[in-house]
Amino acid sequence: MRNEIIVRKMLGYCEKLICYCEGYSYETFSQDTKLVEACVFNLSQLGELCHAVDEGFTAAHPDIPWMEMYGLRNRIVHDYDGVNLVLVWEIISGDIPELKKLLQNL
Repeated sequence: MRNEIIVRKMLGYCEKLICYCEGYSYETFSQDTKLVEACVFNLSQLGELCHAVDEGFTAAHPDIPWMEMYGLRNRIVHDYDGVNLVLVWEIISGDIPELKKLLQNL
């Protein structure tokens, strides 16, 4: 049950990220400070939730990039060398829609 709740929360963050950036280009995204901050926050929340699921659950679903998302969370939260907006945009525009599909299938 706990893992189901976490997955639902993760889906919510994915949906927000997709919705926030729909119709945007990287140029528009990168110039909108509020949008960038909202997206970075949602990505960090996704990463935090990856650390909250049970180890057995993550092992049973290796197609989900649990460690990579938690690693991104660490980079965002600890601001190692600043946040790379190009990478953030690539994750939102390319990886998040796929992650949403994977999470929906759990």
